[in-house]
Amino acid sequence: MSNQEAKTEKRSAALSSVIYAVFLTTFKLIIGLLTNSLGILAEAAHSGLDLVAAATTYFAVRVSDKPADKEHPFGHGKIENLSALFEAFLLLLTSAWIIYESILRLFFISVKVEASIWSFIIMGISIVIDYTRSRRLYKARASTKSQALEGRMPCTLALTFGHLQWSSSA
Repeated sequence: MSNQEAKTEKRSAALSSVIYAVFLTTFKLIIGLLTNSLGILAEAAHSGLDLVAAATTYFAVRVSDKPADKEHPFGHGKIENLSALFEAFLLLLTSAWIIYESILRLFFISVKVEASIWSFIIMGISIVIDYTRSRRLYKARASTKSQALEGRMPCTLALTFGHLQWSSSA
């Protein structure tokens, strides 16, 4: 695979991940608000986090591919590390919100969840999309050896989306 083909494949995989994340975040948020389900709202927050993380990865892939210049004599590869730090901070914030909202609903606020067929449909769609996205990112990472696609945090981006399938099914 040529250098240009590798760049194109990395960018394409990262961009498709952003598009999928926009779709999932939007629909999970709508269904979560309509059903008042904290589980689906938490999934929407998680998908929102994945949207920001996917956009950050897309940005990092584009910037890290730039050649070395006068201000960056060793290249732009460190942007990938900064994006991983930013994504870890977002995960911490999202987790804090979910914990806060859970405590409110357990002890202080009575909430009636209205389960509907749409709740199950959006989670089923989410599982299929996350599986497709994880396979695409895994293949792109394997063929391009991209560090941006390989690591958001301790586990690979593709494996993270693979784990999302299991959390969505719960």
